Amino acid sequence: MDTAISVPFFVASLFLGMLLFLELGRRLGVRRLARHPVGEGSSFGHLEGAIFALFGLLVAFTFSGAASRFDSRRELIADEANTIGTAYLRLDLLAPEGQSGMRELFRQYVDSRLEVYRRLPDIQAALAELAKSGEIQKTIWTQTIADSRLPGSHPDAAKLILPALNEMFDITTTRTMAARIHPPQSIYWLLFALGLGCALLAGFGMAGVKPRSWFHMIAFAAITAIVSFVILDIEYPRRGFIRLSDYDQVLVEVRDSMK
Repeated sequence: MDTAISVPFFVASLFLGMLLFLELGRRLGVRRLARHPVGEGSSFGHLEGAIFALFGLLVAFTFSGAASRFDSRRELIADEANTIGTAYLRLDLLAPEGQSGMRELFRQYVDSRLEVYRRLPDIQAALAELAKSGEIQKTIWTQTIADSRLPGSHPDAAKLILPALNEMFDITTTRTMAARIHPPQSIYWLLFALGLGCALLAGFGMAGVKPRSWFHMIAFAAITAIVSFVILDIEYPRRGFIRLSDYDQVLVEVRDSMK
């Protein structure tokens, strides 16, 4: 949960910038052909190919990293649901008079955990709810220690429940850090700069064709912008069209089972 780059601004700027650089490259190419009508530009083919290959590699690695982090975040949701479910079942080891209060605390805790991610992309609201979850964690921990000492509790109640609670709390920190792990923003701005550079070279190469092809220019810029949008949408899955909220249903089901 951190401040992300503005995806609409990034994508729109990339699209318009590439169109501008395509036209700029074409005009530079036309001027060069006017001075040197013989096709001397063919010697730069290897250099242009290397730059386009570098751009393609950057897109591929960025997409691969975003998809990998997306999968990890989905797995962590399932892990948290499992740890909460395990700890909740072990409440049966407590004395009967202590179970009802603990079960209510668990219901409040799961509601708070769900609310943390429902409030995104409002970072401040999500952090406030995360702090509330932390307070409930402290209450659950201290109350469990006290209830495990009540007459009627299983002799090993504390030994079995406290490790389960520890795992349940640890996954909270793991998920929070996973939501904050992104590539440095300089990677995306490098992607942006390389996109403009490739557009400039592509426009330069189109100079030999007298009527400019707006179809090819718009298609090249649009496809690059769409790919960049998908990468960023996967990287920040609580903000755009690709969302992790569908996978929160696992936690919702755990909450529904807490009768």
